[in-house]
Amino acid sequence: MSSQRSNPVPVRREPPRFRRATVRRTEDLSPRMRRFVLAGPELDGMVIDEPAASVRLLLPRSDGRLELPSWTGNQFELSDGSRAPIRTFTPRGHDPEADELTIDVVAHGDGAAAGWAASATPGDEVAISGPGRGYAIDVNAASYLLAGDETAIPAIDQLLEAMPPELTVTVLIELTEPEARLKLHAGPATSVRWLNLPDGSPPGTAMIEAIENLRVMPEVVWVAGEAAAMQRIRTHLFDERNLTRSQATVRGYWKLGRSAT
Repeated sequence: MSSQRSNPVPVRREPPRFRRATVRRTEDLSPRMRRFVLAGPELDGMVIDEPAASVRLLLPRSDGRLELPSWTGNQFELSDGSRAPIRTFTPRGHDPEADELTIDVVAHGDGAAAGWAASATPGDEVAISGPGRGYAIDVNAASYLLAGDETAIPAIDQLLEAMPPELTVTVLIELTEPEARLKLHAGPATSVRWLNLPDGSPPGTAMIEAIENLRVMPEVVWVAGEAAAMQRIRTHLFDERNLTRSQATVRGYWKLGRSAT
């Protein structure tokens, strides 16, 4: 009599616990991006020691109530079995003495994060988990390429702020609207190009074209944006430019058409 062996369901490592916080203050950086300073005693002990890291932001339920989720081994779920409303952001600023964490949110689409960002006011409660992995800058590199769409602006600016001022850096940022431009911490050897996404074009179109048209690829590359666009850029960098995995970091920050957590 034969027996069949079932494949075990993979279990992911549980992310860092959620820490309750409240919105302390907000600031409109542009018509397309809003800054939130989150604060609370539970943020005490959080350590963010590298730029371009990530944190998970737990949003309130549709009724305005914040419910801390349970980890199932694969995802965070609420008590009714639904997936917790969580989005991932760059921790743009961190003040451990004030127990404050700053995130910048792009106002795009009609998903949960966009709705929260449009209506959140000081005193509103959220929760933070993290940080996730950051990025170790290669200070010995001869040149860098930093590229991304609007969602990558906080991480790109944070990387620029942390880089040696003499480092040669090329920055390519794709915008859906010109008013999304922000002042960046660009050093004297930094070149910044703002790319306008043509109307009706898939996200990443202008960025992909600009990267493919670079005559000389910088020694080290960091790029982030919409997932499908990032896959095309990975193929170009690794298969056509022959960059190694240590030279290029490509991160999918979001996925077109996916509004679920």
